[in-house]
Amino acid sequence: MYKQFGITDETNKLAKEVEEEVQSIFQQIDEICEYNSIKVLNAFQNNNISDIHFGSTSGYGYNDIGRDTIEKVFSEVLKAEDSLVRGQFISGTHALTVALFAFLRPGDTMLSINGKPYDTLDEVIGLVDNASSLKSYGINYEQIDLIDNDFNYDEIKRTLKNKKIKLIEIQRSKGYANRKSISIEKVEKVIKTIREIDKNVIIMIDNCYCEFVGKKEPLEVGADIIVGSLIKNLGGGLAPNGAYIAGRKDLVALAAERLTVPGEGKEVGPTLNINKSILQGLFFAPSVVASSLKTAVFTSRILEKLGYKTEPKYNEKRVDIVQTIEFGNSKDLIKYCQGIQKGSPVDSNAMPEPWDMPGYTDKVIMAAGSFTQGSSIELSCDGPIRPPYLAFQQGGLTFEYGKLGVLKAVQNIIKK
Repeated sequence: MYKQFGITDETNKLAKEVEEEVQSIFQQIDEICEYNSIKVLNAFQNNNISDIHFGSTSGYGYNDIGRDTIEKVFSEVLKAEDSLVRGQFISGTHALTVALFAFLRPGDTMLSINGKPYDTLDEVIGLVDNASSLKSYGINYEQIDLIDNDFNYDEIKRTLKNKKIKLIEIQRSKGYANRKSISIEKVEKVIKTIREIDKNVIIMIDNCYCEFVGKKEPLEVGADIIVGSLIKNLGGGLAPNGAYIAGRKDLVALAAERLTVPGEGKEVGPTLNINKSILQGLFFAPSVVASSLKTAVFTSRILEKLGYKTEPKYNEKRVDIVQTIEFGNSKDLIKYCQGIQKGSPVDSNAMPEPWDMPGYTDKVIMAAGSFTQGSSIELSCDGPIRPPYLAFQQGGLTFEYGKLGVLKAVQNIIKK
């Protein structure tokens, strides 16, 4: 069967060696999966989920009992006062944008303390000129870069003492930056430092790719608001679109009125028959995230054995489902991504090439043969065509499918 799939005996032998080496890590992932499964099941039962919550509304979406109960479930799982879980969000970037415009006013200053955020926020913030950016509304932006993959505590303290900051943004996952993702322990430490100086500044966490990787979420360590996508971890591969904003009730209310209409907020927003998919996706999410993590661990080890630099290392503690591979040249990066595409269930006959993508400053190659367009909880791999030529791989609905996709990609660079 492996030969029919284009995998040689040598590559299959290497894969078996890797699987034996990582079994103890897989067991740790399974333990976290079970913990988070209990968390989700409790939330479903405490909110009396039943068939009535699978219904749909159209038009204005008034009195959608399923939508309202979904938001209660998410709030319990994420330890939030309230949450906004909507299909009207087209992406995690959209949810982050709604939150930023909801919380910031002309003259306010936003501070990123992990360096520049993900590329798709460049035009939102105004780092790249756009007439609809925060900058165009008179909202200021500052950033403090990380030092050796940790927060610059001295500079953070100095900035908070000398300037009025309205909102601090922390992006836990690395995006397209060549850095480590930020652990929940580091988030907790920096929040304590911030609160010693300013108790009122809004602390917002971009939690994309990080949910259910560990046992705690950022709201449990003092964050005010967290944002994430439903076509990443918490959608479990079943949510067809959407995102969430969760945390302080007053902030969620502001975000809801920015998404919909002032005075209506959370009361409107049709679900258009996706309630069941969102609930079922959340139910599967702990297991799907575990599969994605196993796929990432497997990838890290097998690529390391082939001589490539990987981050994190296969045996390092993980913060998100993203696996970075440093190829050092564009050809290997492109070949690897094309191999992932060949190992996908959808559009496996397509050949991805680097291209100018909306919201990105460099050409980007994206491999994603997914059932839901742009779903990165499904196996996908992408990267900007710039040194050091990093591939950012994420997802894997099951480990078996994730492994097969990775082996197809490995075979593609070996064949080169």
